[in-house]
Amino acid sequence: MEAFRTFFSRYVDFTPEDWNTIAPTFQKIVVGKGQLLLKEGDISNHLCFLEDGLLRFYLWKDGESVTKFFTEAPYMFTSQRSFNQRQPARESIEALEDSIIWQISYEQHQELLQMTVWKRFADKITQEVQFFTENILEELQNETAEHRYRLLLENRPELVRRVPLKHLASYLGITQQSLSRIRRNI
Repeated sequence: MEAFRTFFSRYVDFTPEDWNTIAPTFQKIVVGKGQLLLKEGDISNHLCFLEDGLLRFYLWKDGESVTKFFTEAPYMFTSQRSFNQRQPARESIEALEDSIIWQISYEQHQELLQMTVWKRFADKITQEVQFFTENILEELQNETAEHRYRLLLENRPELVRRVPLKHLASYLGITQQSLSRIRRNI
């Protein structure tokens, strides 16, 4: 839980009393590599903090999984639309590595939103995720797969090392063979 406390403190200032209210609402779970945390069509009932591990968010299209993005520890995650609007998820979330997760239920999250510090934290995380999403969309629309791969190598080299080639290729919107060719030319 200390990792979450450190993460939380990067976004908001809080008192020991605030933390004593927030901390007990989270439950620790450990998931194995390949385990689904959310299946497309299910409603996301938890807001989570990834303490350790790596996750992949993906959709099914024409019988193939298409990677939307990856979440690396330490960070918050959920299927935002599903969680906030109580709708079936359009994506699935898979652990690419054994992972340690702290989760809070939708109901507990709603209760914590009555606290100013939690509301500020939730707003800042939501804004940050929207910024990341906009960057991904801009890159998809304006950059070649090779340039996007180079950006990953520059900005997230550890991610490139940890993610299987097929998922990286899917994220870049190309075949594994095309990604292999790009990697050879770099």
